[in-house]
Amino acid sequence: MPNQITAETLLQAYASGVFPMAESREDNVLFWVDPHFRGIFELDKFHISRSLARCIRREPFQIRINTAFMPVVHSCADRAETWINAQLLDLYEQLHLMGFAHSLEVWEGHELVGGVYGLAIGGAFFGESMFSRRTNASKIALAYLVHRLRLGGFSLFDTQFITPHLASLGAIEIPRDDYRTRLENALGLKADFNRADNMPDVYSVLQCNTQTS
Repeated sequence: MPNQITAETLLQAYASGVFPMAESREDNVLFWVDPHFRGIFELDKFHISRSLARCIRREPFQIRINTAFMPVVHSCADRAETWINAQLLDLYEQLHLMGFAHSLEVWEGHELVGGVYGLAIGGAFFGESMFSRRTNASKIALAYLVHRLRLGGFSLFDTQFITPHLASLGAIEIPRDDYRTRLENALGLKADFNRADNMPDVYSVLQCNTQTS
């Protein structure tokens, strides 16, 4: 793939069902990924365990939106192996400034301890990566993110791949053709990531998600 990729090209790629990755942070070459099976969250089937619900009720963290986008992205890339290289860091920052890329952050006082970021196009949210420096921080971030997407009118939450961690929260895999159909339908919606101006109260977050034992 040519390295002269632009933010606009990236938006077109996501809308076509593919996304970019690098082999490592040191690799300057990006390549397109188009999995045969795609990970997604069905927004009305996100699972909150009773133990996680108890943790959320204690409100151990503060949740914020788009106050530290690039610190979240850098934190997601701050691991031994990452697919986020310098070019992607620059492109995500451009998309954030353009209003397409967003972060949901988990704060403990003045310390950023968790978060997730992704891109919003129409009614599709493409989750890119998340990180956690405290127990349950990433799970809480996802619970609040799912609530925000539902309030904002989104119909598709794309996780790209599925992991045991995501599966425990209700993520599933669907075939490529099914994903493309859902993506086409979602892109036709007028969703708004910022429709919910204020952070929801704890109980509305818990009520909108499925609680399991």
